[in-house]
Amino acid sequence: MAKKVKNRWLIAAAAVGIHISIGSVYSWSVFTNPLREKHNWGLSEISLTFSIAILFLGLSAAFMGHFVERHGPRKSGIIASVCFGAGLLGSGFSDQINSIYLLYFFYGALGGIGLGIGYITPVSSLVKWFPDRRGLATGLAIMGFGFASLIASPVIARLISGIGISNTFYLLGAVYFTIMFLSSLYLTPPPKDWQPQGMNENSKKEESNSKDLAQLTANEAVKTIRFWALWGMLFINVTCGIAIISVASPMAQDIANLSAASAATMVGIMGLFNGFGRIGWASISDYIGRPNVYTTFFLIQTVAFVLLPNVTNAFLFQLLLYLILTCYGGGFASIPAYIGDLFGTKQLGAIHGYILTAWAAAGLVGPLVVSWIRESTNSYSLTLYIFTGAFVVALAISLLIRINIRNIRKENSQSHVAS
Repeated sequence: MAKKVKNRWLIAAAAVGIHISIGSVYSWSVFTNPLREKHNWGLSEISLTFSIAILFLGLSAAFMGHFVERHGPRKSGIIASVCFGAGLLGSGFSDQINSIYLLYFFYGALGGIGLGIGYITPVSSLVKWFPDRRGLATGLAIMGFGFASLIASPVIARLISGIGISNTFYLLGAVYFTIMFLSSLYLTPPPKDWQPQGMNENSKKEESNSKDLAQLTANEAVKTIRFWALWGMLFINVTCGIAIISVASPMAQDIANLSAASAATMVGIMGLFNGFGRIGWASISDYIGRPNVYTTFFLIQTVAFVLLPNVTNAFLFQLLLYLILTCYGGGFASIPAYIGDLFGTKQLGAIHGYILTAWAAAGLVGPLVVSWIRESTNSYSLTLYIFTGAFVVALAISLLIRINIRNIRKENSQSHVAS
């Protein structure tokens, strides 16, 4: 009797469960003021916790990508749930005993490891379950990561005022562990040579339109020009995007004269565009192709960043920021499908892990650069013009990668004819 194949949409829902849990890291700032008031820790000391978490996210994604491929999404998802859940429980203990260094270890390092493993765990499987809609599938999961803070932030704020910081960490640890653990139990790669219904009739068309460029291991992929092109494009997109997120409120007040309340509302809406950009752009990439989507990102942002310093109209200023945020989110969501197109699905999780080191590096560089230039020049203009130059470089990379893809397709077709 044939083994029953799992529902791929439930696999996608399980992936969203994991990502919506770990995405709560974007709500870290909600803890900032309560921790300052309770312990008299400095703002930069508390903010460092978040930076450590993002650093460990990138490092663990890089180092554990091979583990995910070797042992499958269920085992790696369970490990992610244990690390992330234990990180939050340990954060509660750190708060209780007034130790910021323990907080760095539990929330930053241990929680960050859970973040990294949890982030890449479902992606490789989703690409295999949705060969016909790669962008949509990965966009769904990664959208969960982008939207998580919209749900978590108000809940965390209410919990802190109601039950205190430590108990909030303990409760979050228990809830997120349960969601991630149960989601992980349903995750599995599809059976060998499985295809979704309706794809077989179009198999020849699919093969000619979306055949993967190659089937490479992670260690083979890192030796190619196109791997470093993807790394560079993601690094620039995230560096500039995360820098804008880190100063969006004061910058809007400086340049467009928004009130503090209006700027705070704008930051909340930016989260929506970040989330919608993930599912929207990733879905669009299924129709127009990943190379076209990335070129579009960089065209939009080159124009947006060059305009921002001179836009004093509040509505137009916010519109430009929302556009930038859709591209920021879309860059994350479209990269796994792009990896599948260029390197195949043999070790997609491991390759994705390597590429996410760009996120770790950008998370450190972006906010530092924008803060340093702002303090040196007392203006955001120079930063925005520097980022405009960075996007011109990214645009050039997005065009040059096409030449590499075209040459490899040519070689593949010639070798196919010869054989």
